[in-house]
Parts: sequence; C-alpha cells; structure tokens
Amino acid sequence: MAGDRSGDVDESKRATLRRFAALGAASPLVGLASASSSDAPDAIAGYLTATPGAHFSKVRDDLQLGTGETQHHLRRLENEGAVESRKDGDYRRYFPANRFSEFEQVALGYLRKQTPRGMVVTLLENPGASAVTIAEALDVSRPTISKHAADMAEAGLLSREDGYAIERPETLLMLLVQYADSFGPEAARVAARADDLVAYDPE
Repeated sequence: MAGDRSGDVDESKRATLRRFAALGAASPLVGLASASSSDAPDAIAGYLTATPGAHFSKVRDDLQLGTGETQHHLRRLENEGAVESRKDGDYRRYFPANRFSEFEQVALGYLRKQTPRGMVVTLLENPGASAVTIAEALDVSRPTISKHAADMAEAGLLSREDGYAIERPETLLMLLVQYADSFGPEAARVAARADDLVAYDPE
C-alpha cells in the first residue's frame, strides 16, 4: 500500500510540474529547460508567471519539490536572468524578471499576506473604512490592523494622514485582478467589481 501511495504522490508531482512547465515554456525569458532534463525550471518559471511574489517555501511546497532542488533551480533561473527576487522580512520573494516595478513587487509581497490583502480589499470596496470596521470585516483585532497599517504605510502602500487610504489604488486593484486566481475568493470578488471600483469622481 505504501508503494501505491508513493506512486500517487509522484504522479501528482509530475502533473503539477507539467502544468506549470507549459506556462514557463511559453515565456521568452526562460531558456534553461534545454540545459536540464527536469521539468522543474520551466515549472518554476511558469508558477512565478501565475503567482508572482511567492516566497521560497510556497514555490517549493506548491510544486512538490525538495528544498535543495528548489534552491538549485531558483539560483540558476536568477543567474540566467529569468527570475529576480527581493527580501521581505523573513521571506525571499520571487518574480519573473523585468516585469514589475519596485512598488509593484512590494505591493505583491503584501498582497500575498492574508491580513494586508484583506485590508487592501476592504479599503478598495469601502474607501475610508476605519480600523474598527476593517478589523470587524477581517475578524481580527484592532491592534493587528494597526500593526499591519504601520508596516504598509512605511512601505508606501497606505496613507494614515486622514484615516486609512490606499496609495496608488489603481495599481493595487490591477494586481489583484490580474492575479486573482492566486489570491483567493476575496480577490475574485474584487475582480468582478473592478469597473465599479475604478470609477472615480473627477471632482
């Protein structure tokens, strides 16, 4: 029985790698596959095309790769100029190379975190929402919201001058919509309302 389960895991891993490798192979930035007998390099590149800003452990776990294997291929992809990364606290986040500005990379890093993403979604749907309103909407404490708000303000994503307000809301909305499938149901909800959310009053 153990052997059968192992076979199922291996087949699942191969299917996952093939699915993301198809995305990676379509990228003009990736030329590593020809130098490797593994689907992993193209799979990683494809995965990051669909999930930019993913941190190392998420790349490894979602693609069912080993730690050393993931490190090896990410390092080669960075050396080849197909992938770039930035430090984000305790994480290192990865992106397709030359695709995102520094602001967009920082924004994607925060959007990959559940509570900051929820704060962005809440403020896009309800501009001017208070810390209490946001905390209730996300079912977290007000101090939790205040801590994340301070971090996001320091990163240039949030203004706290007169309540909370998203900086460059069109950019954050665009990222949420473009990568909604990788963010979860709240992003899908925002994507469905995107036209309404960008209808700003010219006054």
